[in-house]
This record gives sequence, structure tokens and C-alpha cells, in this order.
Amino acid sequence: MIFAKENLLAALRRVEGNRGAPGADGLTTEELRPWIAQNWPRVSAALDAGNYRPAPARRVTIPKPNGGERMLGIPTVLDRLIQQAIAQILTTVFDPHFSGASFGFRPGRSAHQAVRVGRRAVQDGNRWVVDLDLDRFFDRVNHDALMARVARKVKDRKVLKLIRRYLEAGVMDGGVMTVTEEGTPQGSPLSPLLSNIMLDDLDRELFKRGHRFVRYADDVMIFVGSERAAIRLMASITAFIEKRLKLKVNREKTRVSPGFKATLLGFGYYLSKGEVKIRVSRKAVKRLKDTVRKITSRTWGVAMDHRMDKLNRFSVGWVAYFALSDSPRVFGEIDMWVRRRLRQAQWRQWKTASNRERNLRRAGTDEKLIRSHDLGGTRHWRTSKIKALEVGLNNTYWQSQGYKSFKDSWTRLRTA
Repeated sequence: MIFAKENLLAALRRVEGNRGAPGADGLTTEELRPWIAQNWPRVSAALDAGNYRPAPARRVTIPKPNGGERMLGIPTVLDRLIQQAIAQILTTVFDPHFSGASFGFRPGRSAHQAVRVGRRAVQDGNRWVVDLDLDRFFDRVNHDALMARVARKVKDRKVLKLIRRYLEAGVMDGGVMTVTEEGTPQGSPLSPLLSNIMLDDLDRELFKRGHRFVRYADDVMIFVGSERAAIRLMASITAFIEKRLKLKVNREKTRVSPGFKATLLGFGYYLSKGEVKIRVSRKAVKRLKDTVRKITSRTWGVAMDHRMDKLNRFSVGWVAYFALSDSPRVFGEIDMWVRRRLRQAQWRQWKTASNRERNLRRAGTDEKLIRSHDLGGTRHWRTSKIKALEVGLNNTYWQSQGYKSFKDSWTRLRTA
């Protein structure tokens, strides 16, 4: 069933659609289909005989949003195809039995659903949160413990053997092959499903104890009624995770906090007229500003229309995700800050006092206002706040330049 033609074709379309970088062998997604046409009989025979050997994944690192680096393993495109085919079938076996409080990497479920469930838990009086941090979860999963859980529902020994081989395939880093004795292949099509299989026991334990909780992959937030209950729960559930699941809880990052200070998937909660509402977290705004600073950097020597295109592409996706927020205020504040960043970049590009004066006049700035400022300064951020620029390069000006307002985009999405 896993390697039936229909399932393989669906997996192939998924891998091609996801594109992604090549693995250690350098084969790209564009080259996969013709390669399969010539070589699949040999691969199929190895899979059928149970002696197929996956290639090591290519090690890459990406920055984490909160600092540090996350290590990913990029399998070859052939191994991505095989893993995708396995994941498609095993999802139909495992997913219907997963907890209703699990939302990460599951069909028909989303981060927004998880945030809404968390809001309801806080609204119902669970005003304290245990925010669990599983230390390097994807790197620490015990292979024996994971395979024992897979084997509960998968009885085909060839499939179990193949999954084990993927877990142990190792990584190529700088031309050196390293064996993987623990962890799941993060960055592969199988990894999300395997993580949910591994943590399903945690979901069941929390459900058995009667707790309200939300889990999105390895992000776990448990809602309780008091600080004392939260402290007790943090200790007991940490013991369960480390003894039963053989995972490690990061005690420095796992914390108990009031529900209105906790954040989940970039969102937080606030109370308005007795009703719990959803807000954008401060960390999410900080990450946005880090990205916008790069796009609007005055030292980036690109035309303003190119800069605007990059900014709009980013803002459309950002607002689409954070439109779940009930508060428009933060979007208005972001607009004010972004427009000031754009004024600074524009001022830098105009360079000379005469050019700045001419362009301000074209923008409709009053002549007296232009004359009242020194237009030749180099303190661009400070200058971006002067009256002549605020009047000349106002909201209407930036709209004419193609700027897509964060607040306007939020309003359209909320009223659609």
C-alpha cells in the first residue's frame, strides 16, 4: 500500500511542490521525476527485499527566532519521496487516534485553532499556565522508545525496519558522516508524524489527569486554576516526561506564568470587559522589526520600488497569520514605525540637500516648512521625525508608492 503507484505519485507531487534544497547527493526536485523514471525498478526491488539503505541527510543550520541555531537534516530527494509515501499512509493509521488538543502538523488542524483553544481555557478560569520546553526534542528522541510506539499500530516488519533505518541514517556535515543514535530526522517528511506519535503518550497522560492543554508539535501549554496547582503540575509532568518518554525538559525555559503573560505560537491573551481576547506577542513584534530593519536598511543600495516590493511580500504573509489578533492597535503602531523606517531610507537615498528640497517640494511640503530645517544632515533616524518629512512623506505619499498598510490589511481580513 505504501509503495502503490497512486500513493507514490501523490508523494512525488508533494515533494516537487515543496521544492527545497537538494540532499547530500546534489539531486534536485526538478531532476527527481526523470531520475525515478530510469532508476525506480532498482529502488523498488531493494524496498521490496527489505535491504534499501537511506542516504545520510545533509546537515544545515538555521537561526532560531529567539537566538541560537537549529540543526536540520536535509534528506536526498529520493528519500524525501519514500518518507512522504510512508507518512501519507501512516497518517491515516495514527492521526484519527491522536488527542483533540494536538494541533501541529496534522491534516485539518492549524496554529490558529490551537490559539483559540488556549483562549477558551483561559476564559474558563484557568488563569495559570505551565509552559513546557522540551530540550532539543527532535535531537533527543530515544529510538527504541519511538519505535515501540510506532509498532503499536504498524505490524509490517519491513516498514518498521525502514523507519528505523531512516532514524539511524546519520548526517553529512562538511563531508564527514556522523551516525545518529537518537533523535528524529528534523527537516524530513516523516519527522512531524513521528514527533506526534512520540508525544501522544504525554497527551493521554494530561487528558487522564483532566487538564486543559494545547500541544503544537513540541510546544506544550497546560492551563490550570492556580499558581500552586501549576507548580505541582510542572514537577510531576516533568518527571513523567523524563522517566516515561526518556526526553529532557529544559528547566531554565519551562516556566509557570499567569495566563495573560504566557505566549503561544506568537500570540498572547488579554482581558477586555470580562472577555479574554487574543493579541500579538511582544516577541512576535520584535521579530517583525528585526526583519523590517533589514528590508529598510539605509545602507541597502536598492531602488525604493524594490524595497517596497520586499516589504509588501513580507507584510502580507505576516498580517495573514496575525490577523487572528483582536487588537488593531499594534498594527497601527507597526505602521507608524515602518513608515518612519521608510522615511529614513528615502532620506538617505536622496543624499544631497538640494535633491531633498526638490523632492519634498514635489511631495507637497509647505515651502516655509522646508526652509525651517537643515536638509543636509546625516543623522537619518533623527531626521526621519522632523515635521517636513512627516508632512511631505505622509501616509498618502507612501500609499502612492505602493505601501500596504499593516492595519488596513488587518481590517480587510477581519471584515472579509
